[in-house]
Amino acid sequence: MLGKRKKKKTLPALCAVIVAAGSSRRMGGENKLLLPLAGTPVLAHTLSAFEKCAVVRDIVLVCREQDILPFTDLAQSFGISKLRTVTRGGDTRTASVLAGVQAAPGDTVLVAVHDGARPLVSEAVITEAAYAAAEHGAAAPVVPVKDSIKRIADGKIAADVPRDTLAAVQTPQVFDRTLLLRALETAAQQGRSFTDDCAAVEALGQAVQATHGSYENLKITTPEDILVAQALLQKEDD
Repeated sequence: MLGKRKKKKTLPALCAVIVAAGSSRRMGGENKLLLPLAGTPVLAHTLSAFEKCAVVRDIVLVCREQDILPFTDLAQSFGISKLRTVTRGGDTRTASVLAGVQAAPGDTVLVAVHDGARPLVSEAVITEAAYAAAEHGAAAPVVPVKDSIKRIADGKIAADVPRDTLAAVQTPQVFDRTLLLRALETAAQQGRSFTDDCAAVEALGQAVQATHGSYENLKITTPEDILVAQALLQKEDD
């Protein structure tokens, strides 16, 4: 499914756009990004991963209007020196990502779009996607699907879907900035919204290179996910 890792060259300027504008509905309305994970807010873990990553030059954080000040204070308290701005998101993910890309420094060449609720992303996952995007224009980390997959019709199993042709996509999804801007602006003009940034780029006919993700790069969506993330962090400390 994936190609071999290649020797790394110098990357052009890369800005991470951290999307943190969700409503946390499945957390009962409580802001999941401020929940403690091993004693540290989820969002602080996420920002720190990009702060420590050598290929990331800048960070833009996108959030709801009411979260701008608390998230700014959080970033300052955890020493996120790469953070350039905290900007207001839109009504959809596509609008929020567009706002973040537009807020990136003007000389940005690559944009890494990442879910604020994926706090355990590793430097290896970020870096491989970044280099693949520099070469191919677009890249995203994926992991093979573990479960058997079925197609359902009228409430019944209609067919098997070959598992070896499927993968779960993660973030950061990394793109040439000009390409991503064109994809998002086109989506806005057409009144389309995508839950996945790869889909916006694919709608232009641009292929996205698959890179190695990690099962530990989980997205915090429900209270159970916090427990899993806690266990993974504890395993790293042991």
